[in-house]
Amino acid sequence: MIPDPANFLRSLFDRAVEVADPMRSLAGFLPEKPTGRVLVIGAGKASARMAEAVEAAWGPCDGLVITRYGYGRPCKGIEIVEAAHPVPDQAGVDATQRMLGLLKDLTADDFVLALISGGASALLCAPAQGMTLAEKQQVNAALLASGAPIVAMNTVRKHLSQVKGGQLSAAAYPAKLLALMISDVPGDDPAFIGSGPTVGDAT
Repeated sequence: MIPDPANFLRSLFDRAVEVADPMRSLAGFLPEKPTGRVLVIGAGKASARMAEAVEAAWGPCDGLVITRYGYGRPCKGIEIVEAAHPVPDQAGVDATQRMLGLLKDLTADDFVLALISGGASALLCAPAQGMTLAEKQQVNAALLASGAPIVAMNTVRKHLSQVKGGQLSAAAYPAKLLALMISDVPGDDPAFIGSGPTVGDAT
């Protein structure tokens, strides 16, 4: 019998968080920093920490990452913008539009690194054409209250967005794009992590 179950469970939790920390785990998945123009973008509750890890490996980079209020991290080049989660707000909409602006006019010689983690579905917010932010907020709140599994919720979110379901990758074309993700989705399907902004939608 475990003499102190609460302490044992806490130690397991702390170890899992430690192993998942991007400052420990991300560098092993990064290629050598490409020559030429490099742009780092991203969204999610862990995305600022991921950006911090990228700069620890590559040095200062250009780019913009959107994270939850209070989750910002110090970066030298990548701009960290905070916005609302789990229901999106205007700050997230504005930051997403700025991110899309950075992706304009990229060439095949450019390289985009996308950092996606849980929470990106709310933080990366560009309502579908004809949809208002208020309507998007209402739908999101209803999904959260529904008890639906995350895959079902993110399927709906993809179809109400101009950036999810692979549309962020499309905006970066013809630049090369590498997406690194930290999953909060059972099964770790990249098409549903953060509603799959860099993965084509098959739903």
